[in-house]
Amino acid sequence: MPSFRLVSSSGDQSFDLPPGRSVVIGRGVATDIAIYDPTISRRHAELTARGDMVELKDLGSSNGTCINGSRVDAGRLMANDSVTFGKVTYKVREIRPPGSEPLPLPEPPAPGGMIVRKLMVSGGTAAGVTSRDGPLTRGQLRVAAATAEERQAKKLSLLLEVAQKLTAELEIDRLLRAVVDMTFQVMEVDRVTILLRNESTGELVPTLSKSRLGDTQVQQVPRSIVDKVVEERVAVVSHNAPADSRFKGRSIVAQSVRSAMCSPLLDARDQILGLLYVDNLSAPGSFSDEDLQFLVAFSGLAALGIKNSRFAEQSRREALVRSNFERYFAPNIAADIAQQDGAIRLGGDRRPITVLFSDIRGFTAMAESMGPDAVAQLLSDYFSEMVEVIFEHGGTLDKFIGDAVMALWGAPISHSDDPDRALDAAIAMQGAIGELNRGWVASGKPEIGVGIGISHGEVFAGNIGSHRRLEYTVIGDAVNVAARLCAEAGPGEILVSEALLHVVRKHVDYEYVPELGLKGKTQAVQVYRVRGGGDAAPRRTT
Repeated sequence: MPSFRLVSSSGDQSFDLPPGRSVVIGRGVATDIAIYDPTISRRHAELTARGDMVELKDLGSSNGTCINGSRVDAGRLMANDSVTFGKVTYKVREIRPPGSEPLPLPEPPAPGGMIVRKLMVSGGTAAGVTSRDGPLTRGQLRVAAATAEERQAKKLSLLLEVAQKLTAELEIDRLLRAVVDMTFQVMEVDRVTILLRNESTGELVPTLSKSRLGDTQVQQVPRSIVDKVVEERVAVVSHNAPADSRFKGRSIVAQSVRSAMCSPLLDARDQILGLLYVDNLSAPGSFSDEDLQFLVAFSGLAALGIKNSRFAEQSRREALVRSNFERYFAPNIAADIAQQDGAIRLGGDRRPITVLFSDIRGFTAMAESMGPDAVAQLLSDYFSEMVEVIFEHGGTLDKFIGDAVMALWGAPISHSDDPDRALDAAIAMQGAIGELNRGWVASGKPEIGVGIGISHGEVFAGNIGSHRRLEYTVIGDAVNVAARLCAEAGPGEILVSEALLHVVRKHVDYEYVPELGLKGKTQAVQVYRVRGGGDAAPRRTT
């Protein structure tokens, strides 16, 4: 009876496996075979040599156990198989007693069993490929033709039809289903599987599988084939895969795959988006060079469809974000936020900002003398003009509060001259109100007077709410001061805090208003009136 030994890939470690006895491999000192590697669990796996094989059982390890590259919970190891614990790999070697008969030579593979065809792939196309098959050799491609020229024309026509269908589908799930269904339409295969790369982890994940009988259970693609396609950026065809030494792996043998093809799904920069895998379970040597070439061309179209679908999804997401944020930010700022990863999230930070409040003086009494429709129209005209002025000066619309407007400078996008922008916006707002009043008076409508208050200081700025509903706002003393200043401002007035004047860079014509010192605070807030606040100021673009 043979015995077995584990030999490390470097050859500097070996461990005998005594027949009939179970041994535990792990990082703990109490294990039978201790391997001190951080990817190995304290009790990682159990091995039992029985007869001509070694039984393996994973003991719930964190990083898993693999036989010939395929992760398993339990399995059997034969001589010359590889076993990987975490990231440490060993070979299983058979030990014969001295004087015993030498090991028999392996039987020669069945005809075609060692044939593996390989095409270099770049950007979804195969370069410099000449078929070794005859011009009309029948593979598994569903193309009937009397001559090579007719067959070539039909293949091109078929690819054109595929391109039209796939490029028209922009929803990823429907696109993948279309790729699988069309693969069955153009080729005689038993199963089709698509693997897509997870954009966060980089892992290739089986995403969609389908058999000719309609079974949609996700199939695991042989690890050995996946590794070869990914590492070498090649498309491969394997005839009689169980006998192919280059693809020898327990995962292939277990699935009884007789013929398989696999092509990478590459973007224009040769980055792997995923893999397209097809196989036949009973017919060895069934795929021709022509089949592989066609699969590569088909995969290129599928990759283009996946790229377009992901781009369309990103565009839809950004459009939704922009549509929400354009209510609060200038369109160019909303677009900038939409393109930022993680722009919509809970929480925020502390930062210095400038806050502006504006409010119509005597609006309640005026509204009582007007009909609801007239009031709504007046507010619509007023708010529209105020928002445009705020956006043109790089501000953020925080909210409407009745007939009041709250705007911010410095959040979420900040500029070095935010206080100056806010002050310019206030002057421009008073100028715009003068223009509105002239038009209203001409049409018999009442005039309005607006008071504006501006303050500056550190606040908490960010998204407040839940994942279902977020509201971007600011919280802090500067907000309260600006609101109080606005409440004290008369029609056409702009009142500002001393804190704002300390950070404004431009010359400001102002006057101290001692009688309006804000009460109810630990330290009195000095109030200043901006002179010329009712004059129109030139509008600034962001």
